[in-house]
Amino acid sequence: QVQLVESGGGLVQAGGSLRISCAASGDNLGWYNMAWFRQAPGKEREFVAAISGRGSSTPYADAVKGRFTIWRDNAKTTMYLQMDSLKPEDTAVYYCAATLSLGPLGIVAHAYAHWGQGIQVTVSS
Repeated sequence: QVQLVESGGGLVQAGGSLRISCAASGDNLGWYNMAWFRQAPGKEREFVAAISGRGSSTPYADAVKGRFTIWRDNAKTTMYLQMDSLKPEDTAVYYCAATLSLGPLGIVAHAYAHWGQGIQVTVSS
């Protein structure tokens, strides 16, 4: 079973950039589809981006397309999310998620079996 730990969050001004990471342990990361979700106060958890086990497929939510980039380094057992041109509405707790690559790459939370503890990203206006 894989364990996930996010890092790199913090406070950034609107228009700025931030990179968050998800370190995985406990299993072969290449067997897992992975994703980023986020949850703002008072809102439901929403999909941000996903990446297949070998990195060949990377769907994005419309709200972040063209501004965020997801990638993974299976050798380093880490997934990343580069966030550019940040907006105040990107403020949320960001969660790393993973699930065995047994089916299609999911973009909904219930498709993922393993979750990190979440990390705060705050974008000031």
